Amino acid sequence: MSFVERHGLWSDEQREAAGRLRKIVEEKKLEVIRLSFPDQHGILRGKTLIASEAVSSLESGCSITTTMLAKDTSHRTVFPVFTSGGGFGMKEMEGAADVLMVADPTTFRVLPWAQNTGWLMCDLYFADGRPVPFATRNLYRGVLDRLAKRGYDFVAGLEVEFHLFKLEDSQMAPEHAGQPGTPPAVSLLSHGYQYLTEQRYDQMEPVLEIIRRDVLAVGLPLRSVEVEFGPSQCEFTFAPTRGLAPADNMVLFRSAVKQIARRHGYHATFMCRPKLPNVFASGWHLHQSLVSRTTGENAFMGKEGGEPLSPLALGYLAGLLEHARASTVFTTPTINGYKRYRSYSLAPDRAIWGRDNRGVMIRVLGGPNDPATRLENRIGEPAANPYLYMASQILSGLDGVDRKLDPGPSADTPYETKAALLPKSLREAVFALHDDPFFRETLGKEFVDYYVHIKNAEIDRFQAEVSDWEHREYFEMF
Repeated sequence: MSFVERHGLWSDEQREAAGRLRKIVEEKKLEVIRLSFPDQHGILRGKTLIASEAVSSLESGCSITTTMLAKDTSHRTVFPVFTSGGGFGMKEMEGAADVLMVADPTTFRVLPWAQNTGWLMCDLYFADGRPVPFATRNLYRGVLDRLAKRGYDFVAGLEVEFHLFKLEDSQMAPEHAGQPGTPPAVSLLSHGYQYLTEQRYDQMEPVLEIIRRDVLAVGLPLRSVEVEFGPSQCEFTFAPTRGLAPADNMVLFRSAVKQIARRHGYHATFMCRPKLPNVFASGWHLHQSLVSRTTGENAFMGKEGGEPLSPLALGYLAGLLEHARASTVFTTPTINGYKRYRSYSLAPDRAIWGRDNRGVMIRVLGGPNDPATRLENRIGEPAANPYLYMASQILSGLDGVDRKLDPGPSADTPYETKAALLPKSLREAVFALHDDPFFRETLGKEFVDYYVHIKNAEIDRFQAEVSDWEHREYFEMF
């Protein structure tokens, strides 16, 4: 028996998809297949196999080192992997041991920008068939299973802002290497400020067209392409999808955009606020709702003549607010992302909601008998790991439902309404997570401790650096 058969890892749908995959590889004469998994930061890692080797390993898995799960955003290993337990407290993780990447055949794509290349999303398993607990796609699937037992599916639509620049200098001299290396030198594609004007769109359209065509060709449910307010800033929005799909779509989209742009002489970044003159911060707004698994009806939709939101949705909304501060570690996981939480900036700075108000954290859209009723959470940054972002939303929302929490009245003056302020830094967000035991209970203390360790390593490196601000402020004064 294969590894997949022995441990019952595939559904009937996945088995059927594997059969189609084998035929496509042969018909299209694919030469290589990339096996990828999303790491703790939502970055795709993996191996590229010769197509015949990849097909033969579908049910047996492909080995990869556990150190992939031990890295911070500089790609430094921040756990003592050669000690007992490898820093994870698990025998299976010590000594840079291997785990298995097992393909999810339903995710198979032929990449339009890479010749004769296929792509597969994978999940990580130990040799005994147990899911690796630090793999965030596994974690998110577990949260979705809990939701399914309640009779609901999670539906999410993506609204993603990012910057797109012309690449002037890749900074590839040997002295530019490092952890991290020197960032590339770039120039603008537009001056910005002409928000949603056709003139600015047309100015960026040559590269937006290239990205749009490949994003559609790879099968992502793109709905719109827009120019944002800031210089060289744009936004792509995607149709709502269920379950794993919106998170899978997000990691594939980010990776695809960066690859496509680079191949054509551009640099795309999902960093929230690049250190460039006049640029604006980017956000990732997550539109979400729950649908009944039996009727397919939107469970957030209010009834005709009543409130715009159902009682379930009101409780869910209250849960998002209740755990907003603690969840920012997952929705805004970088030091840079907290530069966005500013008053009167079209970004939230406190845990409040409002009806169709772009200054609040949770924007309520829809109304009675409107099947498109949803909650738009405006808290996230585009660099967030989507599996953790979405898992934190579901868990927070369900806690509000279970405890019958009240979200309070709509905030019509979002930057003046009294409410809990969002953290001002990643360090404060880590403290907020510590002060709210909720995620330690629902995600497990092992995972929370693991993730906080990585974030603290990132914070410690930042604290050790002398910033331009400090040098300018103190070098002459004292």
